[in-house]
Parts: sequence; structure tokens; C-alpha cells
Amino acid sequence: MLSRRVELFVESVIRDMTRLSLKHDAVNLAQGFPDFPAPDELKRAAASAIMEDYNQYSITWGAKDLREEISRKAREYNHIEYDPESEITVTCGSTEAMMSSMLALINEGDEVVVFEPFYENYGPDAAVSGAVPRFVPLDDDCYIDEDALVSAFNKNTRVLILNTPNNPSGKVFTKGELKLIADLCIDNDVIVVTDEIYEHILYDNRKHISIASLDGMDDRTITISGFSKTYSVTGWRIGYALAEKNLTSAIRKVHDFLTVGAPAPLQHACVAALRFSDSYYEELARMYDGKRKLLYNALIKAGFGCRMPEGAYYILADIPEGANMDDMAFARYMVSKVGVAAVPGSSFYRSEEGRHKLRFTFSKKDETLVEAARRLERLNV
Repeated sequence: MLSRRVELFVESVIRDMTRLSLKHDAVNLAQGFPDFPAPDELKRAAASAIMEDYNQYSITWGAKDLREEISRKAREYNHIEYDPESEITVTCGSTEAMMSSMLALINEGDEVVVFEPFYENYGPDAAVSGAVPRFVPLDDDCYIDEDALVSAFNKNTRVLILNTPNNPSGKVFTKGELKLIADLCIDNDVIVVTDEIYEHILYDNRKHISIASLDGMDDRTITISGFSKTYSVTGWRIGYALAEKNLTSAIRKVHDFLTVGAPAPLQHACVAALRFSDSYYEELARMYDGKRKLLYNALIKAGFGCRMPEGAYYILADIPEGANMDDMAFARYMVSKVGVAAVPGSSFYRSEEGRHKLRFTFSKKDETLVEAARRLERLNV
């Protein structure tokens, strides 16, 4: 017999679309991984770490030099202060950091507030940890509906999951919105688990703000990030969680028995990444800005309705009028007939809103995006 919890969710639709993309030789704009190389300096650091025999277990909560660099980076970039010895845990990607955090916090039946649209993992994270999710839709302009957010809190609310910059919408939460969230969490004794994996991918002079930096939030926030997106190494699976020592102690217990530790040589390589100059991050944002505009223009020309994302590297688009298909059917039509793979919008919504949308990624070489644009010209609905 199977566990009831695994009946509450399905396998990743994002990864399924990658499999369909390979089957149909489509341009994969579904899964958010770059098809271009990681920085040479980072690759050399990984090769050097292997040759220097960093091949056995590191300390389960992360190599000391990496935790120290994460602490410095968090202080200088995120304006949050965490002790590398007792308040930082290196994990197998930000995905494991989120799961370890949820398992460390949740008792069966606790409620979790989640903004909609949401990254598809958050539903299964809630199910596996025994939480009951309460979804709070953002309004048409991707702003918080204050009344809806307030009404989502009750005596059973334990955690609020925040993702900024947001996947799939590209929304970057403003300081005012974060202050609203912080005040509600303080008043209701709720922990914020914030996924900030896209923290360096921002457009139009927007600034990333970590909610843990706001007054009263440093001891009730678990800040999650990692190396996958910023350094184009999604397969390395190096992430981390920052939290005050009591929360960290609980996270480390789960992490220890869930995965033991992240890959040792790649942890040492990531030290080099955190020592990159500011120019690296400036160029990263400029590069993705160009890709953002390229894909946006191609989607508009093909008849999709969409807005420019404020951060991250996705565009959430309305299916063209006249398609007469829901998101699942249209995504399969796109991959098999048009030759471009995207993710059905219902992967990111509990409501019916997602049945009219697809998510595209622009984390690809320009020539990949140009080819996708050429194929989108085949679209005839």
C-alpha cells in the first residue's frame, strides 16, 4: 500500500515537459536551466577541488569555508547577519533547503500561506510535511490583495512561504509589501520561509530586499538561496538555509538524515563563486535583460498576452485568443506541432486561472531563443 500523502500530488509537470521536448525535438523553454556554460573560473575551481581530494563527506551542514563566505555575502548583499557556525546550513539545492525547513517546522494540520502563482514544488512540500496550504492570489497587477492575505491567517497558521523574485510571474516584492507580510507574521507568530534563489536576476533598477532584514524578522525567517541560477549550475545542487540558531538546529537534524550533505568538491568550488566581483552580477542582469526582451517580443508577435517580468527568468503568458484549448492541451500542441516546449499554467495555480496560461523560460542562448521565435511564427490559432 502507498502513503496517502503521495496521492496528494503528481510528478513534476516541468520535468515531464522536458521529456516531451526531447521526444519531439522541440526547443525546451519549459525547464529553467541554462543551455550555456557555467563561468570558466567556477569550472576550474570544481576540477581543482576534485584533484585536491575533496571527495569525502564534508561536515554535514556544510564546508566551513563555504559557510563563512555565505555569511559574508548575506551580510553585504542581503543585509542580514548569521553565524556560520550555528545559523547556516548548506543543502542539496534550495529544494532540499525548503523541504528540510518545512519538515523542521510543521506539525500535521498546521497551515501554510502561499501566494498564487507559486513554484510547483510548494504544494508537494506542504503535502509531504503534513501542512494544509492556504493560497492567496495576487491581483491582476501581481500586487498583494491585503484583505485576502489578512483573511488567510488564523490560529493554525504556522508558516508563510515567500518567493522573491518570483517563479513563475517574475514579480519582485516591494518593501511595502514585505512590511505588510512581516507585520502579519509578527502579530500571528508565524515563520516566513523565503526562497530567494533568483536574488541577483533583477531588471529595470529593481532591488532585492530580504524580508529577514526588516525589523523583528531576523529570528522568524528562514532565508533560502543557492548557486543554481546565479552561476548557471543547476545540476550541482548546492543551496543553503539561513536562520537563527534554534531554527537552524531543527533544520540541520532533518538535513542530516535526509541527505547527509551536499557534494563536497562542489561546495569548495562555490567558495570561488561567492568571491566574484560586482561586475559579474551586473553583467548577469544585463545578459538576462536582453533575453527577456527577445522572448517577450516573440511571444507578443505570436499572439500571447504577457507582461515584462521584474526579476527571475520566466514569462507567464496568456494563451492566444482563439486557441480553444486548456493549458495542458495547448502545451502538448505547442511541443508536438510548433516545436516549442512550455509549462502548463495550472502547475502554478490552485485556481482555474492557470488553465489559460503557459510559462516560458529565457535562460537559454540567444540562438536558442531566436530559433524558438522562428518556430512560434508557425502558431496559427
